[in-house]
Amino acid sequence: MIARLRGTLIDKGLDTVVLDVGGVAYEVAVSLQTLQALPPVGQEATLRTYLQVREDALQLYGFADEEERRAFLLCISVSGVGPRLALAVLSGLDPQGLAQAVQRGDVARLMRLPGIGKKTAERLVVELRDRFGPPRGRGGAPAGALSSGPGAEVVAALQNLGYRPQEAERAAQQALAREPDAPLEVLLRIALRALQRD
Repeated sequence: MIARLRGTLIDKGLDTVVLDVGGVAYEVAVSLQTLQALPPVGQEATLRTYLQVREDALQLYGFADEEERRAFLLCISVSGVGPRLALAVLSGLDPQGLAQAVQRGDVARLMRLPGIGKKTAERLVVELRDRFGPPRGRGGAPAGALSSGPGAEVVAALQNLGYRPQEAERAAQQALAREPDAPLEVLLRIALRALQRD
């Protein structure tokens, strides 16, 4: 699995970019949000990536940050939403905007996104509402949610191990409270211990 690419940005299209990484040029599909966040052609860029493997093709999808990559992975976990449609969603809404629309059950807002009909919008709300964490409070940040940094990586790792989003979030917060400057592996160990005690 290719998780990240860092290299020279040699081309920008409407929905793809080309990165030269050690002499190998990778074409990567990106959202408009990521396209706007990238530096000009000729400069170094880093993309988090998701590799889709099909019988007839390998396609890389790139993201400016881990928060957008996580939102993309949540979108493609919804039945009927493939990688191209997930990118279209993230071209119209940044991860925070998507989380807010899903948490509020704002089907009308989701239907304004390209390629999203009523049934797909409803599925996004039903299947993702709990996975985006609790509704956002007054400050605009999710109440207690870990949207970036080591905490988010711990949450993602725990979810990959099969823990529910709420359990993973709680354990990651406990680990960060105990060892705020610890490396990822240590935080993950602390979080796993906390989950085994529960």
